Amino acid sequence: MSIHFFVSSSIDFGRGALEDLPGVIGKHGMKSLMLVYDGGVKAAGIADKVIAQIEKTGVSYVIFDGVIPNPTNEVVEEAAKMALEAKVDGFVAVGGGSSIDLAKAVNVLMTNPGPIGAYGGINMVKNACLPLVAIPTTAGTSSEITNVSALIDTEKVIKYVVIDDKITASDVIADPELTRTVPRSVTAATGMDAITHAVESYISNMATPLTEYNALKGLSILYENLPKVCENGDDMDAREQMMLGCIITGFSFSNANLGLVHGIAHTLSAHFGLPHGMANACVLPYVMRYNAENCPEKMADLAGAIGLPLSGDQEKDKYLLADALLELTKKLGIQTLQEQGISRDDFDMLAGDVLNEPVLGFNPRQGITREDILAILDQAY
Repeated sequence: MSIHFFVSSSIDFGRGALEDLPGVIGKHGMKSLMLVYDGGVKAAGIADKVIAQIEKTGVSYVIFDGVIPNPTNEVVEEAAKMALEAKVDGFVAVGGGSSIDLAKAVNVLMTNPGPIGAYGGINMVKNACLPLVAIPTTAGTSSEITNVSALIDTEKVIKYVVIDDKITASDVIADPELTRTVPRSVTAATGMDAITHAVESYISNMATPLTEYNALKGLSILYENLPKVCENGDDMDAREQMMLGCIITGFSFSNANLGLVHGIAHTLSAHFGLPHGMANACVLPYVMRYNAENCPEKMADLAGAIGLPLSGDQEKDKYLLADALLELTKKLGIQTLQEQGISRDDFDMLAGDVLNEPVLGFNPRQGITREDILAILDQAY
């Protein structure tokens, strides 16, 4: 049986990698680019550092700094209008998943007709996109390396994804120095997002030996280093390892896809604006316990990857990962649904919407019911 495994980005990795940006821009022969970032990147002084590198090239540029968490179709269309008017021939996206996802979506509209909502789903983008340089400032979403852009449709009140190899960033500049100023709470939430990607892609029913290897390796790196960077944000060795784990995990989930954790998180973000990493983290342990019934051997593999002692008794070992993840979320201060402002009165509505999430098709345990989701939400409350 043949296996398809897609990786396309050129990666500059390590401390000081930002200085490679002028050469990357020159490689593509860009003459006019759009720089995309949010207010947090600007406040941290990172935008100025990137602009200084761009200005070394003499390339003209326009700035879109209106990125919001969980970017909406409207924001994408606004940025696309600016990019089209400026006739840009490339993008530089700086920030977390929201900035990079927005840039991917805008890039689609540079060479394909709108609206962006028409491209929701898998392989819906017809024409190749422009060069996109992704510069992550968090270690979590893996958006810099994946073929996915997650967006909010405010009319339908859903979070949906554009999945297409054509939208993958042409280049990645992964400089861990840019994550140094990330607040502890964001470091924890985005790190748990990356861990979610590792475990969900490993147990996905689309997993292959190539994705499984990257998932296990990525999880091992992330689980070891996330507590370190949360305890000491200046631990640059651990921050570099987090960025490495995030990229490796991105190789896995962009090929194997995700599952029920993300189905629930998408719905929480669409209705209540919950940060993606926090939405994933608060339900992750409970979904892993739910899924353990259908993939006990893989749950034991994941437990072994983070150094948990295996008894050899499958019935016991299949829950080790879920228990360890629950302990980790508590240690990192991940908020419960109640602490994030979700009411039990919302559970029935949320459960109904989760059942319509396409990502559930990749979950190892099928036949998911409303009652199953309600039980998970209740545990995460």
